[in-house]
Amino acid sequence: MTNEHFVLMSGKEAPLGASVRDGGCNFSVWAPEATKVTLILYTEDEKEIVRYDLPEKHDGLWFGFVANVKPGQLYAYSVDGRNEPKNGLSFDATKILIDPYAKKINRPIDWNYDLYLNDSGKMRSKSVVVDETSFDWQGVKKPGLTKPGTILYETHVKGFTKLRADIPEEYRGTFLGLCQPSVIKYLKELGITAVQLMPVFAKMSESRLIDMGLSNYWGYNPMCFFAPEPGYARSDAVNEFKTMVRELHRAGIGVIMDVVYNHTAEGGHGGPNISFRGFDSRNYYVYEFNEDKSVNYLATTNVTGCGNSFNSSSEPGLRIILDSMRYWLTEMQVDGFRFDLCVTLCRESHGTVFNAYSKMSAFLKSCYCDEIISQAILIAEPWDIGYGGYQVGQFPAGWCEQNDKFRDTVRRFWRGDQGLLGDFVTRLMGSRDIYLSQFRSIKSSVNFVTYHDGFTLQDLVSYKQKHNEANGEDNRDGTNENYSCNCGFEGPSKSKEIIARRWQLKRNLIATVLLAQGVPHLLAGDEFSRTQLGNNNGYCQDNEISWVKWDYSPENKDFIYFISMLNQLRHESQMMREMML
Repeated sequence: MTNEHFVLMSGKEAPLGASVRDGGCNFSVWAPEATKVTLILYTEDEKEIVRYDLPEKHDGLWFGFVANVKPGQLYAYSVDGRNEPKNGLSFDATKILIDPYAKKINRPIDWNYDLYLNDSGKMRSKSVVVDETSFDWQGVKKPGLTKPGTILYETHVKGFTKLRADIPEEYRGTFLGLCQPSVIKYLKELGITAVQLMPVFAKMSESRLIDMGLSNYWGYNPMCFFAPEPGYARSDAVNEFKTMVRELHRAGIGVIMDVVYNHTAEGGHGGPNISFRGFDSRNYYVYEFNEDKSVNYLATTNVTGCGNSFNSSSEPGLRIILDSMRYWLTEMQVDGFRFDLCVTLCRESHGTVFNAYSKMSAFLKSCYCDEIISQAILIAEPWDIGYGGYQVGQFPAGWCEQNDKFRDTVRRFWRGDQGLLGDFVTRLMGSRDIYLSQFRSIKSSVNFVTYHDGFTLQDLVSYKQKHNEANGEDNRDGTNENYSCNCGFEGPSKSKEIIARRWQLKRNLIATVLLAQGVPHLLAGDEFSRTQLGNNNGYCQDNEISWVKWDYSPENKDFIYFISMLNQLRHESQMMREMML
């Protein structure tokens, strides 16, 4: 279309984002201290068509309606205002911004410093207008996932199917690859009831990684809380994500999303204006304070270790998080969330104080009161790196938590550490010393021995030390205390005695996870003896170090059968079902 086809008209404040209606599209964004907000429309090949200054502003919202805009239309924003970093104002009308409420972006967000400085429009992915009424769910409903029946299987969308030979090559490493019949059949035979997907929000790799020829493979560096990562799609990330969810649900498998609301890819002070910072840096991020209790806008609070901390206690910050959660639960039909560094979301920022974790935080109270969110599976990673950041056992009723005490005790017990029998039994029986029966359900503990961060199961029994040299940080990254055991030899061994001991240890560890009271968590690829060659922090390794190798060796086949039988026992045993209530 040419600019003559579009007509700017009066719009509505709500909902935020781009909403198709009445022969056009309503656009609404939050930018309370901006002096001008400009909507830019683009052709499919990202050539600019027209710019419109949004004509209306009310209570911090800028909005307008553009007739003849249809689903698929590319758009972006330019936001003008004072650029005074010392006062927390970072407006820069030369930078093209992604809509914080964008439901879809047209391509992956690839950081390029030179383009950002000189032509951010070429660097920046464009937001896409989405039609939320066109997808056919074919009558498939959510499987009604319950905590007693849940067996979590954590996996990475790309890494899970990238090497699966019986999937058409064009589907490998995508949302559609994850729902291929052979993959679903495998998950069902293994006894999995829910896949826990590592982050699928549209992401951007850190410049440091790009300079080293690496990338943020895991995806814990989000830029959009609504848009699925286009790199996991063939053409349409929204419809392909929905297709994946529909087909998994058709098979009775739930979908849990690992979500990152605690920080964004814009980094700390001086970071780029990609989205949030360009609209309202004061309210979307948390800042440090000077000795006189004034706000130091030149220093973002960093309890996440990622440069910034998203402000979940501000009204716009909390609103976008809750709106995002409701969107994924309703429009995208997922079953629940695992919250990365969840403690950050539960810190309150009052005046000049960024408080420690609070059970009475606005975020936790909102989750409890929301009739949609409160019915979902909610799993907290119950820590961050800030003051008072370790909060295992301190989340409210209704929440599950990653139980690292289970992980550490079980690893040490089967390694042969002495004096752990009492603690081991406590973990096996639901960690009631942490999740007190008068306040928390027996299903509060998410039991695991391996997670995406840390050693794989094979490496846990094959390496005594981490080997992260490939990450380019001189082996300084990743935890140093893994409670691992190499069984007498560091790395792969040909010794029959060492190999046999490693298999026994793996069976012991997995059996403990699947027979303990709580919600069991398995890491994809452990059943195939997946190794990362001793790397316990493969976040930047988008290669065969991280991808699942579908190795059906006789030994692995036996191990897969062993796991499936334990899962069947868990599903079918009346005694275990009653224990799990």
